[in-house]
Amino acid sequence: MKSDNLARTLVLIPARMASTRLPGKPLADICGLPMIVQVALRARDAEVGRIVVAVDHQDTFVAVTAAGFEAVMTRTDHPSGSDRIYEALTLCDPDGAIETVINVQGDLPTIEPETIRAALRPLEDPAVDIATLTVEIVHEAEKTNPNVVKVVGAPLSDSRMRALYFTRATAPHGAGPLYHHIGLYAYRRSALERFVALPPSALEKRESLEQLRALEAGMRIDVEIVSSIPLGVDTPDDLEAARRLLSTSTGAAS
Repeated sequence: MKSDNLARTLVLIPARMASTRLPGKPLADICGLPMIVQVALRARDAEVGRIVVAVDHQDTFVAVTAAGFEAVMTRTDHPSGSDRIYEALTLCDPDGAIETVINVQGDLPTIEPETIRAALRPLEDPAVDIATLTVEIVHEAEKTNPNVVKVVGAPLSDSRMRALYFTRATAPHGAGPLYHHIGLYAYRRSALERFVALPPSALEKRESLEQLRALEAGMRIDVEIVSSIPLGVDTPDDLEAARRLLSTSTGAAS
């Protein structure tokens, strides 16, 4: 990525300490490092821009900065991840130099750097407001699982679609592939500012999917198709799986 683009791109990694199923999740040890630091390392390897971890607890702040990464303290009462990301953006870039914000969830310690880079590609089209990722569903059970969010999109190429809808239902109907949404987003700054100023929308509340607010407001979301789903750590079993995956990686504690 060109150096001027690097200077205008910010990777924000939200880290919430409150977790019902895995308390203190950002600080969970994975191969000798806190999980949030493992995520920051993957983001660093992507080489797409400045990295800032948006924390809500002093212990997380200390762990992140001790590992050599930048952290910013955010409020604990945000209604959504996007609101936390926006607060972090305003705190670490009050002058508005940043033009693109990538939101990498803080519970993806095994995410491939290329997956992070892929989220930026749809923004090469100036008509796109928000970019995100998806992968084709290969397991039949996922097609009817409401916890697997599906993207309904209009194909633009073999690797990209324009999002028409996101749903927990099995959609679209008929023959053809279904796509599992990956909740990693790249925003134009102006799009993020507009998004957080909007009230929750009807379909957003019905599906419990925040991205529908943007579509209902007429914002354009394009979706890059990638080859694999990064492991999200939500439970103790997920944590053990992440430890196994990173223990075999040469970059586990780099």
